[in-house]
Order: sequence, then C-alpha cells, then structure tokens
Amino acid sequence: MEAAIQTRGILSLPAKPIGARSLLHPSHGLKHRLFSSSNPRTPPALSLSFNGHKKVQSFFEPTLHRKRTTEFLCKAEAADGGALLNEGDTAAIVPSPKIFGVEVATLKKIIPLGLMFFCILFNYTILRDTKDVLVVTAKGSSAEIIPFLKTWVNLPMAIGFMLLYTKLSNVLSKKALFYTVIIPFIIYFGAFGFVMYPLSNYIHPDALADKLLAALGPRFMGPLAILRIWSFCLFYVMAELWGSVVISVLFWGFANQITTVDEAKKFYPLFGLGANVALIFSGRTVKYFSNLRKNLGPGVDGWAVSLKAMMSIVVGMGLAICFLYWWVNRYVPLPTRSLKKKNKPKMGTMESLKFLVSSPYIRDLATLVVAYGISINLVEVTWKSKLKAQFPSPNEYSAFMGDFSTCTGIATFTMMLLSQYVFDKYGWGVAAKITPTVLLLTGVAFFSLILFGGPFAPLVAKLGMTPLLAAVYVGALQNIFSKSAKYSLFDPCKEMAYIPLDEDTKVKGKAAIDVVCNPLGKSGGALIQQFMILSFGSLANSTPYLGMILLVIVTAWLAAAKSLEGQFNTLRSEEELEKEMERASSVKIPVASQEEGGNGSLGESTSSWPEKSAPTNI
Repeated sequence: MEAAIQTRGILSLPAKPIGARSLLHPSHGLKHRLFSSSNPRTPPALSLSFNGHKKVQSFFEPTLHRKRTTEFLCKAEAADGGALLNEGDTAAIVPSPKIFGVEVATLKKIIPLGLMFFCILFNYTILRDTKDVLVVTAKGSSAEIIPFLKTWVNLPMAIGFMLLYTKLSNVLSKKALFYTVIIPFIIYFGAFGFVMYPLSNYIHPDALADKLLAALGPRFMGPLAILRIWSFCLFYVMAELWGSVVISVLFWGFANQITTVDEAKKFYPLFGLGANVALIFSGRTVKYFSNLRKNLGPGVDGWAVSLKAMMSIVVGMGLAICFLYWWVNRYVPLPTRSLKKKNKPKMGTMESLKFLVSSPYIRDLATLVVAYGISINLVEVTWKSKLKAQFPSPNEYSAFMGDFSTCTGIATFTMMLLSQYVFDKYGWGVAAKITPTVLLLTGVAFFSLILFGGPFAPLVAKLGMTPLLAAVYVGALQNIFSKSAKYSLFDPCKEMAYIPLDEDTKVKGKAAIDVVCNPLGKSGGALIQQFMILSFGSLANSTPYLGMILLVIVTAWLAAAKSLEGQFNTLRSEEELEKEMERASSVKIPVASQEEGGNGSLGESTSSWPEKSAPTNI
C-alpha cells in the first residue's frame, strides 16, 4: 500500500490554525518560502497524503473552512506544468464583519462594558449625593464630621476590605470574586432604604451622645456625631466603597481583563460618554425626588419615601450589572496575553504587600491616586461647609447636589469627546498631566475668592449674589472641572497603566491602590485639615496654608506621572515584542519529509527548495 503512494509534494493544514490577524504575516512567509528560491521548481503533480491513507488529488472539501472562517483555504493544482499555488490562493482570509468600522467581536465587549459603567455610575451618583445629605444635615451633625469620618471610619474599613479581597483573590475564581463582592453591596443598600432608615430613631444612641457631648465639650462634636448617627455613617462608608471597589476594582479590573491596549486607547475614554449620560440622568433623578418631598402632606416623612425609591433604583441597577457581567463572560472570548506573564506564584497577604511596595511602577500609580485624593479633599470639604451654610435644609441641599451632578455629567461628557483626540495626538503622558493641572488652577481660583473676597464684593453684589453664594458657585465649578478631568482623562490613564502588568500584580495592585490608596488620599487630606483646624482655629484661618500644601501635592503628582510614563512605554514595548515572538513561534507549517524509499510522511521542516532536480516535499 505504501509503495503505491508516491508523494512528490505535500501541503498540509496546521493542526490548530491560527486567527486571521496572525495569518497576515505568516502567509507572506509561506509565499516567500514557496516562490523565492533561486532555482524554482514546478512539480508535475501535487498529491495530498494523510498518514499513508488514500491519495487525494483535488480541492479540499468546502466544509473545512465553513466552521472557522479564519482557517487556511488551500488549493492544490494537479495539472502538469501548472503553478504550485495560484496568486492569492496561499491563504484566503475571510474578514471579520464590522459595524461603523469596528469589528463585531470588539463591539460585543465595548457595548456591555459601557452599559455596566452607566449603571455603576448612575448608582454612585445617587449614593454620593444621598450620603452627603444624610451625614451633613442630620441632627447633631455638620460638614465637620466628614474629615473624622474619612479618617477614622472609612480608611480602616477600606484597609480591611483590601486585606479580605487579597485573600479571596487567592482562593476564588474571577467570576466568583466579582459576585462575592458586589452582591453584599446590593443587599445592604436595599436593606438600608427599607429597614435601617425607618428604624433610625430607635437604633441611634442620641441620649448617650448628648451625655458624652456635655461631658467632653463641643470640640468632640465631630467624633461624637459618628456615634450618634452610626447607621448614616455606615451608609456613607458603603457609598464610598462603592466608588473605590465596584468602579475601580471590579469594573476596571474586568475591563482590563478582556481588552487590549489598542482597544483601551480607543474606547476607554468613550466608556465615560455613556457613564456621564448616567450622571446627567441620575442628577435629575435626585432633583426629582428632592422636590417630591415638598408635595407630600404633613406628618409624612418625605425623605424616607424618596430614599426607598432611590434605593430601589440602586438595587435594580446592581442586578443589571450582574447580568451584563454574566453575559460578557458567557459570550465574549478573552484576548491573547503574553504567556510569560501568567505563571506567577501565589503570594500571601504580607508577601503581596511587600511585593507591591517594592515595585516603582506600583508606587508611582499609588502616588497618582493618593495625590488626587488629598488635592480634591482639601478643596471639597471647605466647599461643603460653605454649601451647608447656604442651603441648611436637606431639601435644598439635595436639590443643589442634583443640579451639581447633572452639570458634572455634561462637562465630563464634553471632555470625553475631546479625550480620544488627546490620547491620539499627544499620548498617555500628556493626558495624565492634564488633571493635576486643571485641579491646581481651579483650586487657586477657589481659595483666592475666599481669601480675597473683599475686593470682589461689589462685583458680586451687582450679579445679585452674596459672597457666600459666589463661593458656593465657584467651588462647584472647581469640583465640576476637576471631576470631569478625572473621569475623562485621569481614570482612563490609570487603568491603561495596569494593562501591561502580569495578572497577579494587576489584581493585587488594583486592590491595594484603588481600595486603600483612594481613601488614604481622602483621609490624608482630612488629617491635614484636622491639624490645620487644631493649629489655627478654623478652616478659614488655615486657607493660605492649604493652598501651599495643594501646590506641593500637585508637584509630586506631576513628577510621578512623568516617571510612570517612561515605565509604561517600556512595558508596552516589551509586551508587544513578547507577543510577536510567541506568535512567530506558534506559526509552524507541517511538511512531509522525503524518505529514501520515496514514501511521504508528515513532518515539519523549514528548508527551502533543495538544489536537486527532482521536486521535493514542502
């Protein structure tokens, strides 16, 4: 049987054909190998042999490439004197379908991620506005509670969560970890609106707080307010954790897992377009429920009614996030990563912390996050104290925050339309430096109005505003521009920086930076304010020093961004080189070697046409 099968040339399919994108260069390599010999030969006839079985001398059946559109389509010519392969028949690639110039496979990732981001930020806007109303306007509390709350409650809980998350990341799969983290948030916010808030008069120790305040004096009003309204403070911390955990760790970690750097540069800034439409609509939602309380009859707790409605929306959006996550994991394939970065040993909690601290890359990322938290907090708390003085009632305060969120969404939407141009034109480094520059300039304007408000008083009066109202509006503009720059440029830059890292560093680095460093920055700003209040008597007296501290922090921020830019570009180049090497090593053309007896057998060879006159297998 074997003697009857004399094979002059064999062209065989690879066992695992590679994708269409990888075929572009290998196909030219195959063509070069076939036709670039100095002594080209034309075999008289081409036969296809499969492990010594029946000889085939015709086209492959069409069913070979119906199942996978990116497989090789090989055409064998059996006519004497004919070319081995016709022009264009070396590797026919069926292009992937596109919509608006974007591959459908990419859209299957981008659209669900945009919807997830929409739902997450819709919830965060409602939670952020609600938490401020609860703790600032509650009986026995004020804006002065915020620095103590961020330092002594929010930061310890964030550290505890990070340690728990790092431990869970070693024992749970990514899917199980996502659901394990997000479901308790959904349950808690539903329980707060329907159970904890209606019972707040029974579970808050007002009598004990009054006795302690009388014994310790008014200097301890802030810390005692945490005890007095502990359930509101817990809501405040959970809302803060929603921003740092669900947005930064869960969503961006998932997005980094299923996207490539090229896709991130193109689409990460656009994720926020849909998300900031959510800011606009959620701001209108908060404003609607704030005004709804005015139309309720006497004796009805309008805030309780509004809170139930808003928490119902939060729960519904949370369930939608879980569904979208399930759908993407079910129907969207993961991108190819460098194989060298997947084999990392599991590390314990302390080993992980030591590893992260020893990495200059992670330290620079942490500097960016901490610097933003300190800088925005130095301005924000001062602004909120002015805001409560202008709008003392919960109704007015919440309505203003709804308008503030809407304006933030509009400004961020506009900046995100420009952000893709910034990334394409100027690159990652320039985009990362825009946010600290904007925050510094707007912060100087806000502090200048507070410090030198006297000369501006006549001008403010002509505009129909008091100096207090003018400070509120300028502070609002400062927060709007700073947050819009963060959402449109700072967050995409930060998330792109995680992509070249290996999976272990990426997961634990994000947990350490986003869960701990984010509240650490806010708590650092709060500690600075507490020290200034104790040293100079009030925030107003310490305003000049806060401005100087802001300048130092932003300078360190810009230096870290410049250092991280060089490291990011280096890692990106290394990753691209590794991918090219892995791609090249995986492309091997199976060939048949020529036995002495003339029988053909399948094998691998990289040799070109030999100098013999007889045709040789390829």
